Amino acid sequence: MDREHIKGATEKAKGAIKDTVGKLTGDERLRAEGKLDKAKGTAHKVAGDIKDTARHGSKSRKELLP
Repeated sequence: MDREHIKGATEKAKGAIKDTVGKLTGDERLRAEGKLDKAKGTAHKVAGDIKDTARHGSKSRKELLP
């Protein structure tokens, strides 16, 4: 797990908390912030997945070379 995956998990957790608290208190602004944080978390996860794929892809190419 790299830095992007950790950032993603943190943002998603923070967003889930804000969304839940906003829902319980009726604060639509807080709910919106929570949803935005969840989206940021997903974006960080995707970025981490792309980095992982690039890293593993470069290793595979090196293995194919004599």
